[in-house]
Amino acid sequence: MLDVVRLRVLVAVARKGSLTAAAKELHYSQPSVSHHLARLEAETGAKLVQRAGRGIRLTEAGRLLAERAAEIIGRLDATAEELAAHVGLRSGRVRLAAFPSALGTFIPKAARLLAGAHPGLRLQLTETEPPEALRLLRAGRVDVAVMFRYDDTAPEDNGIHMVHLLDDPSYLVSSAPPGELAGHAESSWITGCDRCRSHLLDICDKAGFEPRISFTSDDIVAVQALVAAGLGLTMLPGLALTAHRHPEVEVARVPGSTRHVYAAVYGEPPHPPAVEALLSALTESL
Repeated sequence: MLDVVRLRVLVAVARKGSLTAAAKELHYSQPSVSHHLARLEAETGAKLVQRAGRGIRLTEAGRLLAERAAEIIGRLDATAEELAAHVGLRSGRVRLAAFPSALGTFIPKAARLLAGAHPGLRLQLTETEPPEALRLLRAGRVDVAVMFRYDDTAPEDNGIHMVHLLDDPSYLVSSAPPGELAGHAESSWITGCDRCRSHLLDICDKAGFEPRISFTSDDIVAVQALVAAGLGLTMLPGLALTAHRHPEVEVARVPGSTRHVYAAVYGEPPHPPAVEALLSALTESL
């Protein structure tokens, strides 16, 4: 059986890129780190690290084991937190990752509801886009990930349970009444994250044209300011417009363009009490 302490050492070396930095993070001596790596290689029968100039680097086997070890350690740490919060939810923490417009709309209300129902339960929030939120969830670094998909028929990720929260329609945003999407084939466009950009390209392709993208920004305040200045138009989800709407823009709903918002959790129900409490608060906040 692999030793968890040695797995933590390997993860630290992978993250920090050197024995010295890993030793400092773990509060170990460098010889101790080297010893743990040597013992881990003996346990696995695989070469995990190799010399690279004055430093070291992970082998392919080392990188694979480090990735899996990060998930294992994350789940162990999360389990410890769940047990600490189990009795009456009087203590402990629950960790939530969410995309910006969710944090700017319904999640503050959910946080207030959770605090009112379980004042001893500490909520930690992380702002991040869905792909990274899922990575954090898999690694056990968050307990719930609020994310979105444009395709509600996409299969669920292995080991991840999805709780549907809401459907969020998209809107065409312009400095003047925008009219039909197909009428903007020659317009300049402003877009944001990779997922939103891909969705915009798909929707415009269905309308018969390829958008000419002139600006890229994930900041909904900056995007709408550019639109208001007449420098282009954009497509934004309803949550983004609820979080912030520039007074000088016009909007029109885009038919057939909706993103589906979910709370993703690791594993099937029943979930730990703290996670169930957070899911209830999220649902109630809508």
